[in-house]
Parts: sequence; structure tokens; C-alpha cells
Amino acid sequence: MAHSLTSLAVFQSVTRKEMMRSLHVYGSVEIEREFLFKSKSCYVEKKAKPLFRSEDSRRPEISEGSVFGTWRCIFVFRFTHSLPRFPTLLCLSRNPKLEDIPNLANELKFISELNTKKPSKISEEEQISEDEQCSTDEYYNSDLPKPRKLVLKQDLNCLPDSETEHSESENEKTEHSESDAKSEILERKKMRTTSRHVAELSLEDLSKYFGLTIVEASRNLNVGLTVLKKKCREFGIPRWPHRKIKSLDSLIQDLQREAEKQQEKNEAAAMAVAKKQEKLETEKRNIVMRPFMEIQTETKKFRQDNFKKRHRASRAKKNQESLVTSSST
Repeated sequence: MAHSLTSLAVFQSVTRKEMMRSLHVYGSVEIEREFLFKSKSCYVEKKAKPLFRSEDSRRPEISEGSVFGTWRCIFVFRFTHSLPRFPTLLCLSRNPKLEDIPNLANELKFISELNTKKPSKISEEEQISEDEQCSTDEYYNSDLPKPRKLVLKQDLNCLPDSETEHSESENEKTEHSESDAKSEILERKKMRTTSRHVAELSLEDLSKYFGLTIVEASRNLNVGLTVLKKKCREFGIPRWPHRKIKSLDSLIQDLQREAEKQQEKNEAAAMAVAKKQEKLETEKRNIVMRPFMEIQTETKKFRQDNFKKRHRASRAKKNQESLVTSSST
């Protein structure tokens, strides 16, 4: 019966995954079988009542994935169609327990062997084209000189004009500019700082640029940012002192303005402000000489008081402006 098989459909129960059904068609004869695929024991064939045959009404076309009641189709084979893919559950090489149910196993084996039994039909035109290809291959593989392909830059459908020449000249210019850019990059790489120059950098060289940010200082020193940070660690500088010096500079400028105001009103107060200014300037010089030093606690308190004073002044100014605008309206 296996050799007269025209189609085969295998179904799996939606509610019970271990229940399987198969519909075998041999010409005009249809046979239905039911199987129990036990996971821990052998597969068993059971008595099956016909479910998919319908004598009164026409049965809908069976395709992979279609559902009939509680049964879903997982495999369909038709002799006239191309061979389908076998699911892992129905593959004899991956599921050897199929040998327990020979009625299904023999059919699946027959279908899998069909691919090797079917001869490949080649048309006469394909055969002629293959013969021609072989002859050309023999010609090109022989010792005869191979014909050269001529490649013309000029379009033969139009005459040469100034526009094409102009485009060629532009292409040449772009090529030259690209080569110049590459040469500049190579020159910059060659101009990188040598290890000898980095080793010769002293604390005095670094202190000249403490007033700048570390990025600007690295550019002026002609060294990389990571190289400069390593050099700072060698000299015991945990952090670049730009912010500390900038903070002291702003305090010194505020004291200068305060001293100018106090000179007109009270000389004693102006003298006290000048002393405070000198103290801050000496502290700044000490930090430049020893950048690992921190700002003194007294200076930190003075900076905080100065910040609060500024904040109050700006707040009072805003309140005054709001009063003026409200009175004018």
C-alpha cells in the first residue's frame, strides 16, 4: 500500500498533545489512524473512527496549520506537490520511537526517500545552454589569447565638450584636496610630543598655566590631556588648581572694589580691606607654588559670606525693579 500512497496528513490534538491522527489516501481509498505518543514509553496505535471523511458535504482543503475541531494539521504530503518539511516529531532520524508504529513510520520513510528516487528532468533548451557554456569555458581555459575588453571613458553617443572636461578637472581637484588633507593628518601625527619633551616638563612649566583650564593648558604645553594628568600625579597634584585660583581672583577683585568705596568714607575700613586683599594674594601665590594645598577655612567662610552678600544684593535689586514697574502701571 505504501507505493500507491497519493497523500498523507498528520494531525495533533489541541487539548491533548500526545494524541495524534493520520489520514492516508491511496488513490480513492482513505484510511484514518489514531496514535498515542507517550513521552515515557513506546508509541501505541489505537482504533480510530473516521473523523475527517464526509460523504454528504465536500471536505475543506487540508493544509498545514488548518484546524478541524480539536485537531490541528502539522504535516501534509501530496504526491503531485513538492516535498514538505518534516517536523521534529515526525522525523525518523530525530524521533526513533516512530518505529513502534510501522503503519505511520513506513509512510514517512517512503516520503523521505522520494527525493532521491525522483529523477531531475532537464529540458532540451537547458541542455543546449549547458553545452554552449561548456564550449565557452573550454575556449577561455585553453592556451589561446583571451580577447581584451576595451573600456572607453568617453561616451560615444555624444561629442566631447567643455562640460566633460570641466567635470574631469573638478574630480582631479577633489582628489588633490583629499590627498592634501591626508598629508596634513600624517604631519600632525609626526608632530606629536616626544617622550623626552614630556619628561623635561617641570612644576614651573605647569604653574604658568594654572590660571587656565586643564584642556587649554594641555594645548599650550603641546601635550595630551591624559599625559598632563599623569604629570600632575607625579608632582602630587590631585586636581588641576584652576578653580581655586579663579575663586581667589574673584574675591580679590571684590575686595579691590570695596577698598575703592571705603577710601572715600572710612580710611580705617579701607586699610582693613587692603590687608585682607594682601592675605588673599599671598594665599594665591602659595597655591601656585604648591598646587596640592587647599584653600584656608577662613577664606572659605569669607567666600561664602561674599556669595550671600551678592545674592541679597541681586534679590533686592529685582524687588526694587518689580516695585518700580508695578508703580508705573
